Amino acid sequence: MVSISREFPVNAPGDTVLNRSQLWRGLEMKARNATLFVRRMQTCVVIEDGELEFTRDIVIRDEPHREHITFTPEEKVHFERVGGNTKGYITNEIHEDSAGELVLRFTFNLERTDLEPGGAEEHAYFAKVEAEYEDAVRTTLETTRQMVRDEAGENNASHAGAAK
Repeated sequence: MVSISREFPVNAPGDTVLNRSQLWRGLEMKARNATLFVRRMQTCVVIEDGELEFTRDIVIRDEPHREHITFTPEEKVHFERVGGNTKGYITNEIHEDSAGELVLRFTFNLERTDLEPGGAEEHAYFAKVEAEYEDAVRTTLETTRQMVRDEAGENNASHAGAAK
């Protein structure tokens, strides 16, 4: 099993500031339709849906997987790989650093069932996957910021129209 955990500051100077609720909404959207957030994901279809959990089928890098997703609202999304050649889990967690700034922690603990555990091939595979997941976190943050900017523009446009 390969375990990797990285933290990303949510708000950078000069960029659209996200609060916890906005970031959470972006993570929920990513869980339900990851093709907007994960460049290598080709399909994402929810097959069983519940309020705080659901199951989806995805195709990423031409490989099908099934994931069971559970939510801890405004804190964590947990993706359990339950079908396909990759087993384990991925989490996206929102927390605050010692200065009170929002941080998004991405963790994966995964193994390939078709590669020797801990072998060179498995490590090479997950080194590539790590870069893709880091890109997905950055894309998630940027897509969420864009969503917030778009909503602010819509809100400003409707207020301007109402003032006429």
